[in-house]
Amino acid sequence: MSEEIEKDSDQEELYEHHRIEVEKGQSLLRIDKFLMNRIEHTSRNKIQNACEAECILVNGKPVKASYNVKPLDVIIVVLPHPVREIELIPENIPINIVYEDDDLLIVNKAPGMVVHPAYGNYQGTLVNALFYHFKSLPLYNKGLERPGLVHRIDKNTSGLLVVAKTEIAMDKLAKEFFNRTIERKYIALVWGDFPEDEGTITGNIGRNPKDRKVMHVFPEGDAGKHAVTHYKVLERFGYVTVVECKLETGRTHQIRIHMKYAGHPLFNDGEYGGDKILKGTTFTKYKQFIENCFEICPHQALHAKSIGFIHPTSKKKMFFESELPEDMQGLFNKWRKYVINKEE
Repeated sequence: MSEEIEKDSDQEELYEHHRIEVEKGQSLLRIDKFLMNRIEHTSRNKIQNACEAECILVNGKPVKASYNVKPLDVIIVVLPHPVREIELIPENIPINIVYEDDDLLIVNKAPGMVVHPAYGNYQGTLVNALFYHFKSLPLYNKGLERPGLVHRIDKNTSGLLVVAKTEIAMDKLAKEFFNRTIERKYIALVWGDFPEDEGTITGNIGRNPKDRKVMHVFPEGDAGKHAVTHYKVLERFGYVTVVECKLETGRTHQIRIHMKYAGHPLFNDGEYGGDKILKGTTFTKYKQFIENCFEICPHQALHAKSIGFIHPTSKKKMFFESELPEDMQGLFNKWRKYVINKEE
């Protein structure tokens, strides 16, 4: 995979992973000063916060900002995103906050809402809303591209997001994501019926070389990034199945592309082929039923159901769950009625 594709994949995950091997001739120098000259769009204060959050490792161990860099040291850095490239406009957009304290908040995002600004979506995003609601907080006045965000979910995916309110909370939460200690479960409706009740899908994920807007599974592991999705069947409707997906890794479009790779695209997922009738009968009545289902839930049927993590300040285990959005509830109920009528 090209360096360009690899770089884009890194940026999608809302943290940067730097690996620096110190030259033989390097003189002793504080690591905060050393990294200021090696990493673009950063500051000494940001590096010091990253050290406090144990996001900077030297030879595999976290160090303080006062650590003196030595020749041949191997430095690993995990930092939130750098300075933004576009001007973000605060917008008074209602957001569903299900929990909030001095360090973070949990947002239940509605389907159809873009998380952060990008080409074609510079306004109306969750980040625009966060800028308005927290404009007095220092983190939201530092020129960061995605303030507070340490992960994201797609525009047409609903559910829970954790958002940091301080830079130190952002660093610590980013470290949890990097270490894969965050627990995330999703609910999805997929085409087809799984022969087993649970299983695991493994396959490297990267940008599709033929279409960079979508992702691709590289099963041989010669490209992309390692990705693992665990799934469990919750309900079977014959032609479609409700599954719970647990992410071991957090790659862009991971559940969507892994399910397609397994032969079970998400219901009504236009980017990955789920917006067509993939299973079922040829009857006109069935075709009309599916079209009605697409109208009820006009996006991929995927919801970020729960999230668990260690609080960055209290160190307590935090866990949150959310209800399915109304359109997915309506979709599931319609399939339940279809199965009952079919059996009768």
